[in-house]
Amino acid sequence: MLKRPALVAAIVGLLAASGAAHADDDIFSNGHVDGDLRLYDFSRLYASKSTPNAEAFSVAALINAQTGSFLTGFSVGGSFVTANSLGTHSDKLAKIDTTLAGPNNSIGAFSQAYLQYQHGIFLFRGGYQYLADDPWMGNNDSRVIPSSYNALKVQLTPLPGWNLFALREYSWKSRTSYGMFADNLYYPSRYAGDSMYGNNGSLPLDARSDPGTWEGGTTYVNGGLNAQLRYYDFMHFARTAYAVGSYVFDTGTGFNPVIGTQYLAQNDSPDNRFTETGTKLFGAAGNHVKSRVIGGDLGVVIPNGRFDILYNKVAHEEGAVGGGALISPYTTNYGTDPLFTTSMIRGLVEAGPGRAWKGKFTYDLLHKKLELTAAYAKYITYFRGNSHDLYFDVIYHLDGYLRGLTLRNRWELSNGGIDNLNPTNKTFVYNRVMIDYKF
Repeated sequence: MLKRPALVAAIVGLLAASGAAHADDDIFSNGHVDGDLRLYDFSRLYASKSTPNAEAFSVAALINAQTGSFLTGFSVGGSFVTANSLGTHSDKLAKIDTTLAGPNNSIGAFSQAYLQYQHGIFLFRGGYQYLADDPWMGNNDSRVIPSSYNALKVQLTPLPGWNLFALREYSWKSRTSYGMFADNLYYPSRYAGDSMYGNNGSLPLDARSDPGTWEGGTTYVNGGLNAQLRYYDFMHFARTAYAVGSYVFDTGTGFNPVIGTQYLAQNDSPDNRFTETGTKLFGAAGNHVKSRVIGGDLGVVIPNGRFDILYNKVAHEEGAVGGGALISPYTTNYGTDPLFTTSMIRGLVEAGPGRAWKGKFTYDLLHKKLELTAAYAKYITYFRGNSHDLYFDVIYHLDGYLRGLTLRNRWELSNGGIDNLNPTNKTFVYNRVMIDYKF
C-alpha cells in the first residue's frame, strides 16, 4: 500500500531525520508521544422481529509520536492503532455491530506516517494523516479507530485565526480498514480487499476505483465569529462548494444569542461513478449529480449551557442521482457529516432529499466535569418518509489521579420512516458506552 506519491514525503522525512539526528540533538529530546486507550461497547436494539439485535465490544490503543524540529522546521510523525474484541464477537455476523471494528476479533494498522514542515505562517504535511478539522473528510472519530488519509496539505496562516489551505487526497483508511485504499463509503465492503464496514455500499464490485479529492478553502475564527469556505472536487463523484458560519453576540449578561447559516451546492457531469454504473441512491438513478442544501441555526448561550433550533433542507432535483441526494464519500452511513440536523444514527445524507428540524440543549455541571445533552430531530424526506430521533448524551470527565479518563454513554431512538429506513420500519435504539483515557 506504499505506492502513492503523498507517502514519498514521509519516507524522505524518515531518512532526513536519521541523517539530522547528530546535527540537532533536539530531534528526539523535544519529540513527544501521546495517545488514547479506549473501551467501547455498542448495542443496536431493533423492534423488528426479523432483524436480530447486534452488539460489539472492543478495547483499543491509539499511539501517536512526533519528533522535535530539525533543519529549521521539519518533523516526522506517525500513529499506530489496534483494537481487539477479546473474543466477545458472536459467531453469527448478523449479530455483530460491524461498524465498531469490523467483523473480526482484532484489527491493527498504521494510521499516520507523515513528514511535516512548519516555519512561520507556512505549514506542509505529506503522507498518512488525520484531517481532524475537515468537515467532509474528517476523522469520523465515533469509533475505536478513526479514519485517516494519504494526502498532501499546504496551509498558510496570515493572521491569528485565519487559515488558507489546499489539499490533495489520494486514498484513505476507513474506521475498520487495515490500510489505505482507493475507494470511499459508496463502495461495497471488501472492495479490492478493503475490510470496510458500516458503509453505504451502493456501487457494484466492478466499479472503477476512486481517484481521490482536491480541496481548497479558508477558515476564520475571531471573537464570536466562526466561518469557513471550502471547495471539494471529489473526482468522478461530486464537485462541492460548502460555506458555513456562525456568530455569538456577546451581550455581557451571560445570555448570548447565536445565529448560524449553512449552504452547499454540488454538481458533476455524467462522467461519474454513479451514472457510469447506473447506480441508484434511494432507488433513484440519474444522468448527473446535483444537490442544493441550506441550513440555519438560532440559539442562545446561557450560563453553563446552550440551546439551539436547527434546520436543513436538501432540495429534490428531478433527474439527478438520488433525486438530488447529497454526495458525501467519506461520511455517508457514518452519520458524521457537519449538517446542522445530523443525529447520531443518521441525517439527511443518509435519509435523502427533504428537510429536517432539530432542537438541542447542552448543559455543564460540576465545573464542566459533567456534560449533558438532549436533542430531538424530525426528518421529512422525499424517499424515506417521516421519522424522528430522540437523543441523550452523558459525559463525565474524571480529575485528580484519573485526570484524562472520560466516561460517556450515548443513546438514541429512531422511529418512523418508510422503505426500511429502520429494519421493517420499526423502532431502532442505538446505545454506545464509550470509555476513553488520554495520556
